[in-house]
Amino acid sequence: MARERGTLFVVSAPSGTGKTTLSRRLLESVTGLAFSVSYTTRARRAGEESGREYHFVDDAGFDALIGSGGFLEWAHVFGSRYGTGRQATEAALSAGTDLLLDIDVQGAAQIRATGLDAVFVFILPPDFEALASRLRLRASEDDGALRRRLGKARQEAMEYDRFDYTVVNAEVEEASQELIAIVRAERARTVRRRRTAAGIVSTFPAPMSGA
Repeated sequence: MARERGTLFVVSAPSGTGKTTLSRRLLESVTGLAFSVSYTTRARRAGEESGREYHFVDDAGFDALIGSGGFLEWAHVFGSRYGTGRQATEAALSAGTDLLLDIDVQGAAQIRATGLDAVFVFILPPDFEALASRLRLRASEDDGALRRRLGKARQEAMEYDRFDYTVVNAEVEEASQELIAIVRAERARTVRRRRTAAGIVSTFPAPMSGA
């Protein structure tokens, strides 16, 4: 039976909303879903490994990938650049693997503009104060960088209406279960299971003459 093409799930959110945590829980809970590892020029944070959280490259390496058309999307985000590898993404989807992209709203807009079949999910915090508190607790940036992220949060949050689904991350377990349900429901869409369904139907005997 021919394999279905994989589905691309794009998850975006304002910084500090918790999309990375939700994405990690999703990957742990749903089989057959792979994480698309993006490229970035930002410095590696404590505990991160190249090839796991990101492919960490310098500016020259990133420029070379842009020049060769190696990115499906890429964007400047708070002084660094991030991009999704085109070849690896297409290979995985063609092989029938579902892919999860954890990217910012700029990247999601570029994916949407390509017309590529994808499911877009936006994560919102319960309110601005919760978002600010989470960013402060993360303590990964100085005060200036934190202010810039908070200043851009409203602009990013206003993008929710361009996504297929909106998940509010007020309580991580509830938000996680909602995200899992979205992935499972999208996988069951008839348009995504047409080959599988046709293969099953083909095993049924033909109607008898005169029946």
